[in-house]
Amino acid sequence: MELEITQGSFDTSVESLQKFKCPEWFRNAKLGFWSHWGPQCVPMFGDWYARNMYIEGHIQYKYHLEHYGHPSEFGYKDIVPLWKAEKFDPDALVAKYKKAGARYFVACAVHHDNFDVWDSKHHKWNVMNYGPKKDIVGMFKSAADKEGLPFGVTVHHERSYSWFNTNKGCDKEGDKKGVPYDGNNPAYEDFYYPPHEENHMSYPHNPSPEFVQGWYDRVKDVVEKYDVDLLYTDGGVPFGEIGRAAIANLYNHSQKVHNGELTAIYNCKNFTKKDAKRGGLHFHGDYFEGIGVEDLERGVVDDIMENPWQTDTCIGKWFYRVGQEYKTAAYVVKMLCDIVSKNGNLLLNIPLKPDGTLDDIEEKFIEDFGAWMNVNSEAIYDTRPFKVFGEGKKAEKNEFTSHNEKEIEGDAQEIRFTTKPNQIFAICFGWADEFVIKSIDEAIEINKISMLGVDEILKFKQTPEGLVVKAPTCKPCEIAYTLKIETYN
Repeated sequence: MELEITQGSFDTSVESLQKFKCPEWFRNAKLGFWSHWGPQCVPMFGDWYARNMYIEGHIQYKYHLEHYGHPSEFGYKDIVPLWKAEKFDPDALVAKYKKAGARYFVACAVHHDNFDVWDSKHHKWNVMNYGPKKDIVGMFKSAADKEGLPFGVTVHHERSYSWFNTNKGCDKEGDKKGVPYDGNNPAYEDFYYPPHEENHMSYPHNPSPEFVQGWYDRVKDVVEKYDVDLLYTDGGVPFGEIGRAAIANLYNHSQKVHNGELTAIYNCKNFTKKDAKRGGLHFHGDYFEGIGVEDLERGVVDDIMENPWQTDTCIGKWFYRVGQEYKTAAYVVKMLCDIVSKNGNLLLNIPLKPDGTLDDIEEKFIEDFGAWMNVNSEAIYDTRPFKVFGEGKKAEKNEFTSHNEKEIEGDAQEIRFTTKPNQIFAICFGWADEFVIKSIDEAIEINKISMLGVDEILKFKQTPEGLVVKAPTCKPCEIAYTLKIETYN
């Protein structure tokens, strides 16, 4: 297998990759927005459409049958050209995200559906040949550059070999019993893959060498074409040394274009314990501490993590669905504060409609979230954790809470802390006439206290039970309120 790696200080060994040091831009940014967008948005019927439309009896199979026809006659290859992105305005979108608080931007470059959302030189099924006929990732990169935002990509095709193989099936009952789905047509093997046995939703156990080589070539292409600052592979490290080669190439390319400085990060998930419990049936790659930044999909941690980490989540479904229920701005604000207090970042997806626009509820979410950030961002950007993450209920660490994410509830006693030199920020999730902060004891010498968004110095007293701060005369915002505690030590 040919693994052409950009020359540099990293190689494919774990020990080499563990020399990675998280760049300061990521530690300071705290909040990124993500466009998890591709042809699967066309039906506007949620996630994993390309797989589930070929599973007889599945709700998306039934939807496809009703709206497009039988998958033997109208398959996913026929969905792809319907994605036009006709109202796509990346400059306006990224500017809107930055105004709402984003300090980096990430685009999905290829999902499990094996369709490249960039001007891909190694794969015919891409946006220049089908669908929008424009380089979506390249346009997002240009927009991010205009706004001065670091730019990343996510690639999810390491599992497509097995995940997408439902297209080789056929109905087991009904009028079309035994009629092969269109994935059996040899004319489309370059998209649907040649016939093989794997049909599960995790990383393939026995992928063909051609598939793995193509995976590497496509990742290398997108990393180098757009000089990405972040690469995410939706799991652990794929395919052993080949996956490690992709990371080494990312890091070396970053050094090459930044005068020897490593500014890129690799996001890696740790599913190894869960995989082991399931007997390897749901293998999602290797995990090695310290080779990149750990990512917890829709995940939470229970305390301050020693190394920077990231949660990626969405306000609704990953792909747009009509009528879906969204997280509120209050939900995500409290999530962000909790994550940042524990040394993490939040990467937030706002699902786009097929035409490239947001719906009215999403627009209102961005407006409300941005209003809070406009007042309180001083307590988010460029901060580091306090000696404790906060006060109130302690969440249980969960590395994947896709189906049971819960809003952090609480009053003024639910508090999250962040710090800067000689400053402690106490973000209170409720309002009170007096805020009581138990974790700030009399040993901390306080100069003055204010509330972000209020032009008023607040009265306070330090007691053996904690710091007591009198509230200002008016609220500066809704959702959560930040006390800025300036100290002498």
